[in-house]
Order: sequence, then structure tokens, then C-alpha cells
Amino acid sequence: MLDLLSRAHAEERGANQQTKFLAGSYYLYQFACFAGTTILDAVKATVNPTTKVVYSENPNSDFVNDGRFSYAIVAVGEQPYAEKYEDNLQLTIPDPGRSVIQNVCRTIKCVVVIISGRPLVIEPYMHKIDALIAAWLPGTEGQGVADVLFGDYGFSGKLSRTWFKSVDQLPMNVGDPHYDPLFSFGFGLTTKLAMAN
Repeated sequence: MLDLLSRAHAEERGANQQTKFLAGSYYLYQFACFAGTTILDAVKATVNPTTKVVYSENPNSDFVNDGRFSYAIVAVGEQPYAEKYEDNLQLTIPDPGRSVIQNVCRTIKCVVVIISGRPLVIEPYMHKIDALIAAWLPGTEGQGVADVLFGDYGFSGKLSRTWFKSVDQLPMNVGDPHYDPLFSFGFGLTTKLAMAN
């Protein structure tokens, strides 16, 4: 069985790079180096040794459509940021993340892992996504993301804020007359551990 792990980020982000979202300061991020486990390394360590994990930085439609893949894990997100750095007034997934979601999730069952410190506009892609994980800022341990992806630990998180459909809805708070979120305040799934085979 072949599986595709895609990463749609600049060099410092994503599945094959350690996520360095520990710092509350951009300067600390720039100059500090943290040891840890990438999401890609964690997935490889978690799956059955006979499972072939194929990694592509920015897979195009031809790569995805050759029929080799059973499912995909697509990790997309933002650069680490603090204060004004990485301001994104439209709160969109940075390129090439949007095109990777479209290319991969159009033809393969996929779970999208969003790495960000805030909700991003994902409503235009939801019809293509089979499962969505808001990993927020997972720090240096990508193993934590793999642990819940593969059922070693259950999901238990609930949204502490409303996840909007578009920035045109902002500000949006529970009780507002225009309250029509993509995911409401408190939304989240609780799952149990997967049974061992």
C-alpha cells in the first residue's frame, strides 16, 4: 500500500521540517534551534513497516493521478509569526497550500492537517477534504500529530473560538445576529483509542 504525505509550505514549515512554533518571539524563532520530531518522521515511525510513505513537497495533478496512492496526509499552514510578521489580512492558507489541497484531495481520500495559530479560510476546500485536523502550533513533536492520526490517542479538543467561513464575517461572536460559522465555538470530536490489530 502506498501513501502520500504532502507538504505545502516554504522551507521552514511543514511535515518534513521541525515545526518551530514554540517561541513567542520572532527573534527567538530566527536564532534558536530545537530538537524534535517532524510530522513526516513521526508518520514513518508509526505506520506498518511494509507501508511505503511517499513524500512530495508540492505534488502536481500528474503525480497524484497516477493511481499509486491509497490515501494522503496533507500538511499545510503558516510560517511562524509574532506581532506584525506574517500578517495575512485575508487569513488564507499560504501558497502553495491551496493548490496542493486541490490537487491531492480531488482524487485521493485525504486528511488535511492545518498548522497555524489561528483559524484560516478553509471553507472553499471542505468539499474535497475527507478529514480535517487543526493541529494549531504543535511545537517540536510531530509525533503528537501522528499519535492522533493513527489512533494511538483519541481526539479531545474543542474549539475555543469560532471558525469562520470567510473574513467578511469577522468579527463574529456567539450570539451575533450574523453568527453562521463553518465550525461553531466549542465544536470538536472526541474519539477513543483505536483497537490494536
